[in-house]
Amino acid sequence: MTRLFTEFYQNIFYPILPNVLRLIRQFTFLCLLLCLVFALQSQAIAADFTDNLLKQPPREITISLGNSANELKFEPDHLEFVPGKRYLLHLNNPSQLKHYFTAKDFADSIWTQKVEAGKVEVKGAIHELELKPGAEAQWFFVPIKPGKYSLNCSIAGHTAAGMTGEIAIQ
Repeated sequence: MTRLFTEFYQNIFYPILPNVLRLIRQFTFLCLLLCLVFALQSQAIAADFTDNLLKQPPREITISLGNSANELKFEPDHLEFVPGKRYLLHLNNPSQLKHYFTAKDFADSIWTQKVEAGKVEVKGAIHELELKPGAEAQWFFVPIKPGKYSLNCSIAGHTAAGMTGEIAIQ
């Protein structure tokens, strides 16, 4: 049996081994080339998508956290957004109390371009914004994942007093 194996190896397999190795190298090179083309194309598509989003004028919506009578509520308390559209959410706090705009699940379902407050610009994931009395902020974002999300002010007692809302992405 060993003699048969040795003859097979020496007479049949060994002569074609260089051709097999060359085919494996060519196939590997082709696979790497296709992966590179796919990766570059994906980056170009993502860049075009982002560029197109940033060229869209944002749809502007204003929401007040509380009011001048110091009522604990969001005005309006129901917000609706469309996936893939760019928005500018103007947040203001006309009350004498500080308030939070807390909507973690909503924040996880959007792409935040930036938040501006005064001369500060914050980029990256945002889950909660604190607005002190008289403060204003602008949140630029694009909704991605449809759903209904809760909104509340996370200061002790504010949610229980009715400072809640709903955000829908449809």
